[in-house]
Amino acid sequence: MTGMGKLLMAAGAVLLIAGFLLQFIKVGKLPGDIVVKKGNMTVYFPIMTSIVVSIVLSAIFYFIGKFR
Repeated sequence: MTGMGKLLMAAGAVLLIAGFLLQFIKVGKLPGDIVVKKGNMTVYFPIMTSIVVSIVLSAIFYFIGKFR
């Protein structure tokens, strides 16, 4: 089970770094994101943010798979 332990430690490190970076980077305010405000209700559709996150994660997983 040492493989599972290493995987959990790596996942924790990635989450720690991502959480730290999210404190300083304004994610979700890209030009393609849609915000609808009516009265007391606000609906947010992060379309461009989702596309950017998808591209970044795809590149990361591609390189992890390439070097595995």
